[in-house]
Amino acid sequence: MSGVWRWRRNPLRRRTDLAEAWLALAAAVLIVIGGSVAGWATARSADGALQQGVRAQQAQRHLVWVQVDRLLPHPPVDPDPETATRRDAHRRVLANWRGVDGSRHLGPVAAPRPVEPGDHFRIWTDDRGRPTPRPMDASTASSHAVLAGLGAGALAGAVVEGGRRLVLWQLMRRRYRHWDEAWERAGQDWGRAGAGS
Repeated sequence: MSGVWRWRRNPLRRRTDLAEAWLALAAAVLIVIGGSVAGWATARSADGALQQGVRAQQAQRHLVWVQVDRLLPHPPVDPDPETATRRDAHRRVLANWRGVDGSRHLGPVAAPRPVEPGDHFRIWTDDRGRPTPRPMDASTASSHAVLAGLGAGALAGAVVEGGRRLVLWQLMRRRYRHWDEAWERAGQDWGRAGAGS
């Protein structure tokens, strides 16, 4: 704001200087207000969609007890800790379980802890009894929505700043063009002694 008032009544001020100062003020206001509105709207929309997904997952996924039939051989573990997955740390077992629809299932699953044949633990399954990842909880969905809102706000700010820089580039081109015209009007002899100027 002080930049706008500084250029208001200055005899050295050019029109492009004033336009540049107003452009900076408008961009700052748009970044603050537009970025906030874009972030809030995106976060709200994403939270609604994610919470609906959470409710659907919680309705379609169920915890069931499995009984370990036998341990499966360890797959070769990736020696590089950067590329090794969490699954490498879990022991694969052949287990049997009953789905929520009453169907019997037998298949390989990852044990959450060291187990022996005959041990029980719980896994998440879908309505047909197939193993599935655990459902997302509401707090995780809210965290994802907040991150989406922050990203949208930052993107809106970046778009405004990009627009400001593009207009500023045009103003600088105009300023240089005016300087070139002024030099042309001054002529080739400008400033030389005895040239009559």
